[in-house]
Amino acid sequence: MNHNRLDQLADGIFAIVMTILVFDIRVSAVWGPVDNMGLWLQIKTLFPVFLSYLLSFSLLFTYWRAHHFFVSVYAKNIDSMLTNINALFFMLISLVPFSASVLGLYSKNELSIIIFGIHTILIGLTLYWMRRYVFYSEHIKNPEITKREIRGSTIRILVPVFFALLAILICFWSVKISFFLFTLAVIFNLSSYSTRLFESFLKGLHHLLFGEDTKGHFAD
Repeated sequence: MNHNRLDQLADGIFAIVMTILVFDIRVSAVWGPVDNMGLWLQIKTLFPVFLSYLLSFSLLFTYWRAHHFFVSVYAKNIDSMLTNINALFFMLISLVPFSASVLGLYSKNELSIIIFGIHTILIGLTLYWMRRYVFYSEHIKNPEITKREIRGSTIRILVPVFFALLAILICFWSVKISFFLFTLAVIFNLSSYSTRLFESFLKGLHHLLFGEDTKGHFAD
């Protein structure tokens, strides 16, 4: 299989899944005349569904972008193992409308947070597996990649996984905070400065704990 076929499959799956997400955002039909306040109340009930849509669409965008870099930019060739990892990744991506729908319709239930969080973790770990295979497999050729690039991609993949795990643990105390953590994971990956800020935090934490010069640990 060449890059073009895998790229076309990826773009097609992401486009379909992103489109399906919006199908849950619809106002229920009400018999008889409805005034402005009644319509507003109907729209207001869709807020959790709309929030779930924003979270899921944004996460899908970051997954699509990461997949493009790992498979189309860094990997110079494709083998059967990388194709199989992509198959698992695409299967998990195609289930996003299900977990997003559960989160939107049952936003006050801890189980909906757990389902969405576990799904996010599985996608993130599969993407991490794909990244490691592309970077370190002897069967995949890739260009010269700096330690900073590798470290940055690791942070961008695993931080949302960490937030999702934290959201699952906290949901039994506060569902709203769990929603905020999912949102924070999206904002982290959409911001171009998030990785630098996270690295600065790690440097400061390492210096605080060990009191050592951190240049060697975070060099390119």
